[in-house]
Amino acid sequence: MAVKNQVQLITYPDSLGGDLKALNHALEKYFKDIFKGGIHILPPFPSSGDRGFAPLTYLEIEPKFGTWEDLKKIGENFDLLVDLMVNHISQKSEYFQDFMKKGRHSKYTDLFITLDKIWKDGKPVQEDIDKMFLRRQLPYSTFVIEETGEEESVWTTFGKTDPSEQVDLDIKSEHVRKLLKVFFENFKENNVKIVRLDAVGYVVKKLGTSCFFVEPDIYEFLDWIMELAQSLDIELLPEVHAHYSIQNKLADHEFWIYDFILPYRVLDTLVNKSSTDLKAYLKDRPHKQFTMLDCHDGIPVKPDLDDLIDTKAARKLVDVALDRGSNLSLIMSDEHKAEDGFDVHQIRCSYYSVLDADDDAYLAARAIQFFTPGIPQVYYVGMLAGENDVENVERTGEGREINRHNFTLEEIEQSLKKEVVQRLMKLIRFRNEYGAFNGEFEVLESKDDTIRLKWSKGAEQCWLFIDLNSNRAEIEYTDRNGELVQYIV
Repeated sequence: MAVKNQVQLITYPDSLGGDLKALNHALEKYFKDIFKGGIHILPPFPSSGDRGFAPLTYLEIEPKFGTWEDLKKIGENFDLLVDLMVNHISQKSEYFQDFMKKGRHSKYTDLFITLDKIWKDGKPVQEDIDKMFLRRQLPYSTFVIEETGEEESVWTTFGKTDPSEQVDLDIKSEHVRKLLKVFFENFKENNVKIVRLDAVGYVVKKLGTSCFFVEPDIYEFLDWIMELAQSLDIELLPEVHAHYSIQNKLADHEFWIYDFILPYRVLDTLVNKSSTDLKAYLKDRPHKQFTMLDCHDGIPVKPDLDDLIDTKAARKLVDVALDRGSNLSLIMSDEHKAEDGFDVHQIRCSYYSVLDADDDAYLAARAIQFFTPGIPQVYYVGMLAGENDVENVERTGEGREINRHNFTLEEIEQSLKKEVVQRLMKLIRFRNEYGAFNGEFEVLESKDDTIRLKWSKGAEQCWLFIDLNSNRAEIEYTDRNGELVQYIV
């Protein structure tokens, strides 16, 4: 299948109305002509933590969200994108539960990375760990085996609890590859068109390396999984937060990639009223990308923008975001912080709030995103111009909940009446329907406090002009009669 060059929605299964049936109702009633590019449904599977990102299995739908039939129904009208946490699975999964009970006698032992697969004697060496890009203090967790009382340590890249909820899978194991094949075949049966490979950068563990995007080993796995997906007519979207050079390498291997640089660049442009860095970036980036401004995590900073930003200037921008109610996730390992100690991994916020709930600034941001080559994704909170949910953060103690508000159907209807949302929907329709976006892209010369972008295909041409001093965004385009039409975003 080919990914449609139109706008996609990102949502949790329970964030627009409460479950998959309600989501389908909302899509049918309000957004049928808006999200023609598809729907990215964040993990709807049974999960033991991390809001779906510690899945027990991919063969079932979490009952409180609905059934495969509900998901399939959405897939009849929209291209479905779902996540596969290719690096890990829940410790509550039947596979790991069996391992916790029987230890090395479990038929699932080989799915996991026991420490003797890394260090021959099974004893971790701190010197090796110091070189790794860590997402928690230690990259392994220790469990007591029920039948023997012995301790077993297995690799756990992620997880806030100890032992972690998320246990790494051994992608070198034939058992893991067979399991992944079963998961993909199930996706195919249920109308899934695109699979995001979540945390794929962490799948290779190799001593002497950072254990993150280990080359060339990772390409062997990516090539294998690409072949599997293509055999089922499924597109892949690897999710890798890393130095931009790694994204470029994935693009060179003809993978779709995420534009994790754009959200920061757009924010910086609108806050500091300067387009120089954004325009330079737009002239020199791969086009086969999914673009976004907001998501369920935050605005990427490190390592995605390493070597692209001055840390002093970045600190000032982060301070503006904090003043507007954002919170931060930070880099854990000292080795991967900037020389001056700058350690911001992501700025967590609603994108509408980080632009100070300024309608014009927000629409200008979306206009830049939609004119940037790639497949635009709009997060559901951003679609409804939702603001920072500080109460949710205080209630859960989880900083990312600032941008994860669940909307009731009544709240959706109220939000849709907002002028900023009406303007956004009009802009999305234009991006979906105007043919020039399948043509040639240009960054036109302009002053530092303005932006001029252009798309053209045959007789169809459209221009975006933004005045950063006023945040006014204007589109000009040729209509079917060849007449020039102006449209204030």
